[in-house]
Amino acid sequence: MESKLIVIAIGGNSLIEDPKHVTVAAQYEAARKTASHIAKLVKAGHRVVIAHGNGPQVGFILLRSEFSRSILHTVPLDSCVADTQGSIGYQLQMALKNEFNRIQMNPQVATVVTQVEVSDDDPSFQKPTKPIGSFMSKEDAQYHMEKDGWICTEDAGRGYRRVVASPKPKAIVEIDTIRTMLENRIIVIAGGGGGIPVVRDEDGYLSGREAVIDKDLAAALMAKELKADLFVISTAVEKVCLNFGKPNQKTLDTITTKEADQYISEGHFAPGSMLPKVQAIVDFVRSTGNEGLITDPEHLYGALYEGKGTRIVR
Repeated sequence: MESKLIVIAIGGNSLIEDPKHVTVAAQYEAARKTASHIAKLVKAGHRVVIAHGNGPQVGFILLRSEFSRSILHTVPLDSCVADTQGSIGYQLQMALKNEFNRIQMNPQVATVVTQVEVSDDDPSFQKPTKPIGSFMSKEDAQYHMEKDGWICTEDAGRGYRRVVASPKPKAIVEIDTIRTMLENRIIVIAGGGGGIPVVRDEDGYLSGREAVIDKDLAAALMAKELKADLFVISTAVEKVCLNFGKPNQKTLDTITTKEADQYISEGHFAPGSMLPKVQAIVDFVRSTGNEGLITDPEHLYGALYEGKGTRIVR
């Protein structure tokens, strides 16, 4: 197989193997496992860009901020995303370098703190719906709404949660930097957590926004702007399924974008789970004519060479 430019999006949840035992060391171990599969692709001669989720990790930062609010300033959401880009990027860099050392390779790996342009006119700013952070009592929610201007909603009888806008990504600010690094055979970690949401004013100046961008949509945009040969979303299952979790569950090997549209309209994919992944891949495939893949970390190599995972084609 000729050398391909592959953009791989890994979920923030895939860096947490056991939600009951969440530590930095455990997260590194999960990153190490994923890195070992990515290293195989690099060894096979491919250029790789890695995007990652950060939902749970941003939640942890917000919770720490909440506990220390009487003695320290709170952290705005765009800074939380930047913090996780650095910490998760560090773990992935170390895990990849250690894996390359094990297989006696020495490619360079670097993380780009990535800003992603959104629009203040995006409808999600008028009606925020994306829940972030931990559950709160009604009193705590009231406190934040009055003091910090948060929007909080009651969540299915489990308490109150902050909700924020999730605007569509328009452009990757650091795309030329990422492109230059790829041209120099550097493995790039970029677009972490969907990118830091920023708005560009009419004079070209950037400013941050308290919002979260869907990681898969941002990764798809990055894959399109880089003209990637392949866009891979790594998730918790090896293949996409119809009737997931039911007795008549059926796994999908290869589907067209038209078939994907049909399955979406039939309601096969859960909105907060598989749906945005399939939509992001379909968008990439339609825009570029290239292929997309959805699989789990351990089948990343097998999805390219052994027919694993679900392939989406035009």
